[in-house]
Amino acid sequence: MAIGIETERKLIIKLPDISLLAREDGYRKSEIVQTYFSSGDGVTHRVRKRVYEGETVYTETKKTRISKMSVIEDERTISEEEYLALLESHQIFGTPLHKSRHIFSYGGYTVEVDVYPQWTRTCILEVEVESEEVSLTLPPYIEVLRDVSGMKAYSNHTMSFAFPEEMI
Repeated sequence: MAIGIETERKLIIKLPDISLLAREDGYRKSEIVQTYFSSGDGVTHRVRKRVYEGETVYTETKKTRISKMSVIEDERTISEEEYLALLESHQIFGTPLHKSRHIFSYGGYTVEVDVYPQWTRTCILEVEVESEEVSLTLPPYIEVLRDVSGMKAYSNHTMSFAFPEEMI
């Protein structure tokens, strides 16, 4: 079980050429399904199924918001049986959220680009940073449309219930 503070920058970007992402250091791709449960105010509770190179990993995560961009994150790896039991025993919030995640290293950070089937021209880029004041350097082919860090409408939790319209 890992508990820590996560501070995250979240940006809406124009959908980049995935072949360019694949050239970046440490590139890997996974398919993710996240299911959210009804939970108390300020707490987000989810389970995740992640498939990477044929291996499936299940996690349970609880996040408690402490500022606009930061949460206390309590995450643990669980078995498939625990995953299925949690899905069975909890009230699901919204619909399961599907996405392809492209991960690579750039500028000293791990960059995550999430591509959602609901959007065809845009996607979300996330980077965990040390503080809310950090300014990011991104590859030149990444076109930032809007910084949505801390905006509830663009949290995966909210998007599982009401997916926002694309910006372009």
